[in-house]
Amino acid sequence: MITVFTGLSLSEMLAETEAVAADAQRDFGHLNVQQLNWKPGADSWSVAQCLEHLMAANRAMFPAIDKALAGTRRATFVERLPVLPGLFGRLMVKIVSPGFKQKLKAPPTATPAASAIDAQIVNRFVTQQREIAERIKGLERLDAARIVMTSPFVSLITYSLLDACRLIVAHERRHLAQAQRVMKTPGFPR
Repeated sequence: MITVFTGLSLSEMLAETEAVAADAQRDFGHLNVQQLNWKPGADSWSVAQCLEHLMAANRAMFPAIDKALAGTRRATFVERLPVLPGLFGRLMVKIVSPGFKQKLKAPPTATPAASAIDAQIVNRFVTQQREIAERIKGLERLDAARIVMTSPFVSLITYSLLDACRLIVAHERRHLAQAQRVMKTPGFPR
């Protein structure tokens, strides 16, 4: 089944966040440090790097969501421009979805460490999923489709908080699939 992330509701994203946590724990929770840090090639990421990248990207999204939840979010001029947030939101969600074939370069703020990452990365990722779920639950009392934020990675791109959450879950699915492919690569330590 292919998920169309551009149309997910908050409740569907909440369920997806919980499923991502369960899948990460099931698929990667038993791996040791060597397995978590094994890379198929010099330019490839390890399972741990995939998770670390997701955590960094998610943390970058949190301030705008938190300001909206606190009622302190004030729209900038660019965020008040009509049409663009809807177009950018749908486009960005599609680009970070698992089905998008083109390889993307991670922004510097979300680039994972090149060195060994400790075995607690899976637990930290699962814990962060609970934090994301709490934020999504909080957005249920707001009109998340009408609150616009600026991308923490590209200052000219804006999208709704609803699309920001869609971005998070689509991006997570993309990199969980990447981490699963790492484990299926010949040479992965057993």
